[in-house]
Amino acid sequence: MTALKQKPARDTEEPKGIAPMTPSGIEVPRVVTAGMVARGARGAPEQPGEFPFTRGIFPDGFRGRAWTMRQYSGFGTAEESNERYQFLLREGQTGLSVALDLPTQCGYDPTDPMARSEIGKVGVSLSNLSEMEILFDGIDLTKISTSFTINGTAALIYAMYVACAERRGIDPGLLTGTIQNDILKEYVARGTWIFPVRPSMRLTADSILYANRTTPRFNPISIAGAHMRDAGCNAVEEMAYTLSNGIAYVDELLRRGGDVEKFAKRLSFFFYVHMDLFEEVAKFRAGRRIWAELMQARYGVSDPKAQMFRFGVVCGGSSLVAPQPQNNIVRVAIETLAAVLAGAQSIFTCAYDEAFQIPTESSAEIALRTQQIVALESGVARTVDALGGSHYLEWLTDETERRIRAQMDEVEAYGGAVKAIEDGWLQMRLAQRAHERKRQIDSGAFPVVGLNVFRKAEETRGAVEVFRIDPKASRRIVEKYEAVMDRRDATAVARALDRLGAAAAQDAENLMPYLVECCHAYATVGEMVARLKGCWGEFQEPIRL
Repeated sequence: MTALKQKPARDTEEPKGIAPMTPSGIEVPRVVTAGMVARGARGAPEQPGEFPFTRGIFPDGFRGRAWTMRQYSGFGTAEESNERYQFLLREGQTGLSVALDLPTQCGYDPTDPMARSEIGKVGVSLSNLSEMEILFDGIDLTKISTSFTINGTAALIYAMYVACAERRGIDPGLLTGTIQNDILKEYVARGTWIFPVRPSMRLTADSILYANRTTPRFNPISIAGAHMRDAGCNAVEEMAYTLSNGIAYVDELLRRGGDVEKFAKRLSFFFYVHMDLFEEVAKFRAGRRIWAELMQARYGVSDPKAQMFRFGVVCGGSSLVAPQPQNNIVRVAIETLAAVLAGAQSIFTCAYDEAFQIPTESSAEIALRTQQIVALESGVARTVDALGGSHYLEWLTDETERRIRAQMDEVEAYGGAVKAIEDGWLQMRLAQRAHERKRQIDSGAFPVVGLNVFRKAEETRGAVEVFRIDPKASRRIVEKYEAVMDRRDATAVARALDRLGAAAAQDAENLMPYLVECCHAYATVGEMVARLKGCWGEFQEPIRL
């Protein structure tokens, strides 16, 4: 007789019921009735497309145009990443989302000793215009919306994208997409900063004002709560700190001479969507409302398009876990549903294996199919704000708004987002929240299926396909870099870098034209960053005892 294969033991401890509290600590009533929903001075909920846009910024929601479907992708060489983009576009993706490797994000060229071990590891290496040209070879930049997830060197990569279009004879005014360009959250949550806070704010503001004139259809900033959420804060704090950072950018843009009625139309936001479906929907409804009222009351903005809170999301991030990774497919589907019900303008769905590796083509395709199934089969996008009018959702939206405003008031009382970051106050708040979250997960108070409940005694990843970066990719990247150094006009590079340095030493001039000139000359990211460091120095983390 053949012995029966023994099934692996499982953790038999089950959750003891559903906790009556959201991840943000909002105590949820057993049942919400119509009488518990506060209407206040606003009266009945407005229609979609009407101030303050609680129900959405477009009157017809997704009936006129579906959200942009992006998959965050990029690894190894520009050639390899181009192949992945071509694959995703063939499979129905409607926008590109470019992942950059750490050397590019932190301002190092591939030959720098600091870069060698990280070339092409978590994104594509993009050190100069030649690599940008290869990355988008065969892709019509006038027909595709491109997002770049980059911050410390965002203005440089944006300048490179403009130069790439100009080299092809494309009017930059036809470019669409966004560049993250949110340096404040880097100091708080991610760490790919380069320069001190104040000159970094200038660089961000200069790129936004330049975009208003040169690439009016391109969003030059995506003010990101996503990374603060992954660093530990909850949904309420994510929205509050993001909007506080938004205020700091508006104030800097005004200081740089910007017209808020114009530049506010191109401000966009970026968040993670986690697993509490109703709290996530309420978070975005409250965010739209707060931002619109803030722009009107604080800055006197009257143009509805400049009051609109436009946002993209990632479904996944730290809500995904490595144990039992196929469970992440379900998580991403629920989060996608929340994003659509909340009215997101663009959605990126994480692949189920993203908790432990760069996605394979197969897992990336499943992630894309998740969006397509929600869009075409679920029916949730047929009407605008499908959950609007739910007693629970309306109550939760009001309560979430109240808590967001209270958190924003704390930041304001401290002296604003920039001071809170320079002093390390905001960083400490996130660190404390991350510690609390870790304790909740470790104790099982915050249940995560497969991680702390319904675990397998001997965890395996089964038949998960493994993604491997070509070990020779870094060598090819260095060889291409050296070839560009040999064939470019060194005199033109030196002249462009000198002009950039002279402009950076003064506060008056917009730096973007100088960065575009440097990119056209095939100056590298490392060279441009070095020249700016010579003027501004580097950021030093504050020490708080």
